[in-house]
Amino acid sequence: RDMLARIIYGGQVSIAIGLVGTLVSVLIGILFGSLAGYIGGKTDYMIMRVVDVMYGLPYMLIVIILMAIFGANIFNLFVALALVSWLTVARVVRGQIISLKNSEFVEAARSMGASTGRIIVRHLLPNTLGVIIVFSTLRVPQFIMQEAFLSFLGLGISAPYASWGSLLGDAVDAMSASPWRLFFPALAMTIFLFAMNFLGDGLRDAFDPHSKNRQ
Repeated sequence: RDMLARIIYGGQVSIAIGLVGTLVSVLIGILFGSLAGYIGGKTDYMIMRVVDVMYGLPYMLIVIILMAIFGANIFNLFVALALVSWLTVARVVRGQIISLKNSEFVEAARSMGASTGRIIVRHLLPNTLGVIIVFSTLRVPQFIMQEAFLSFLGLGISAPYASWGSLLGDAVDAMSASPWRLFFPALAMTIFLFAMNFLGDGLRDAFDPHSKNRQ
């Protein structure tokens, strides 16, 4: 089978897994992190204790168990990766919200009668957007690598679908006789990793209000 066609098609699947998984995990992390940081008190304590407990569990083992129970398909892979990958996002967002919630513009919005949801969505989250975007662009390659690991174990993408991870898993057995089968999918993953890092740096500079004032 044509290697270039499989790399292109596998890239579509891998990038889709990275983007959708990152989007879901970031949305979950923003929801819990913003509530914990702004409301504080018992809400913050309960959410952070759940995060601490889940941090203490083996991350990939949970994903492997979920994939083994519910089956190895693309949808279950999205769900398994997203459910256990929002923890760091929640902590990052919580820290940003805590540092901003006593600012003057938040106090002004609160004195005008703005609700908690409006203050979080309209005032606090836009000021944390740069950090969230940069972190999200770094999560996409991590999702792709995790999918590659699961596909290597036979718990990720399976035939007739293909991804960069499944191509790497198929190429391991014939690595000595056909090294290009391993080289080119790995090269595609590496190029995409660098591209996402450069994209994250560019978006951070675009959304950071302080960087616009630099000479």
